[in-house]
Amino acid sequence: MALHNHGTAVASERVLIITRTFDAPRELVFDAWTKCEHVARWFGPKDFTVPHCSMDFRVGGSYRYCMLGPDGKEHWVSGTYKEIKKPEKLVFTWVREDNDGKVWLDNVVTLTFADRGNQTAFTLNQQIFEEIEQRDGHRGGWSTCLDKLAEFVENKHQS
Repeated sequence: MALHNHGTAVASERVLIITRTFDAPRELVFDAWTKCEHVARWFGPKDFTVPHCSMDFRVGGSYRYCMLGPDGKEHWVSGTYKEIKKPEKLVFTWVREDNDGKVWLDNVVTLTFADRGNQTAFTLNQQIFEEIEQRDGHRGGWSTCLDKLAEFVENKHQS
């Protein structure tokens, strides 16, 4: 049974970890995260598009994306690159804003890319969420986002 402190879940329950294996080399999977022209083609949950992307891909640089939902609602995310170890690891802050520009989520995402020949073992670690419900909501969004990434890198690898 998990320990709770004043009604809040313990930190370990507020971490999201997703693992995937992509049928593409890790350099290609890593590179899909590094340029707006790539990100715009796959990022966001299912049926979302990315009409705005800016990226200064370097340690200390920032990014900002607008994910446009099928209902026309904009979802903005931004952050700062904390660590870049091509093609093995990428660490960045993850800041979500509501439509009034108020920050409602501020945490850290760590991506790792392990070479498996023509495949990539991938892990996403996002922490720490304030509530388990936030973690679970992001699990659904990231899962369909990573489905889109898989299709993108597999198509690029085959072409």
